[in-house]
Amino acid sequence: MRIAVAGGTGLVGRYVVAELRAAGHQPVVLTRSAGADVLTGDGLDAALDGADVLIDVTNTGAVSGRKVVAFFTAGTGNLLAAGRRAGVKHHVVLSIVGTGRPGMSSGYNAGKVAQEALVRDSGVPFSIMRATQFHQFVPELLDRIPGPVLLVPRMRIQPVAAGEVAAVLAALAAGPPAGLAPEMAGPEPAELAGLVRQVAQARGSRRPVLPVRVPGAAGRAMAGGGMLPAGPGLRGTQTFGDWLAGSCRSAQPA
Repeated sequence: MRIAVAGGTGLVGRYVVAELRAAGHQPVVLTRSAGADVLTGDGLDAALDGADVLIDVTNTGAVSGRKVVAFFTAGTGNLLAAGRRAGVKHHVVLSIVGTGRPGMSSGYNAGKVAQEALVRDSGVPFSIMRATQFHQFVPELLDRIPGPVLLVPRMRIQPVAAGEVAAVLAALAAGPPAGLAPEMAGPEPAELAGLVRQVAQARGSRRPVLPVRVPGAAGRAMAGGGMLPAGPGLRGTQTFGDWLAGSCRSAQPA
């Protein structure tokens, strides 16, 4: 099966491409360097020619809700339009657990709300899989916190391995459209501050970690489990501790 992957050079996208190849499919990675620009639509028709399925795992580093919405609205709209012209039969999207819940529709999640709405209303058969944050979310957050004290939002998350999410996405793409697929999360929930503390200690940092309640509805939702799966669903097996231990080993000089 010929399966196009938008965002195929990113964290989860690389795993998706590897999973598709291992299963005997023909992945086509949509990249600007190869002449396919998701945000402008340039080159998408040629890249999607003959594709049976399109997997969208695109991402943006923007944090402003307005910019994130603009990114996902433009990219998703272009992918859906080009997919229709190419006769793509199945549009697969990676989204986030908690999208659309009360208090969880601002910032990055606002973009995912817009993206999901475009896909659902497109008339194209689709699968949307919501996953929790990847393990890498924690050190990436730590890298962005300035100052001598690590001020961390009060937040409960259930981090999952990117490779395990990719395996489920690849399997979804090879099957019939599922609509809103079961949510996927890691094996165990945890307080974000505790995970940040683990990473800081693994790096030899002595910066104290101070959990801070984010004001408003978003803060209440994050602290109250709004980013956790709502019920039974798919669960990964790699714990955050196992991932961190492996990450530290791989970072050691040879």
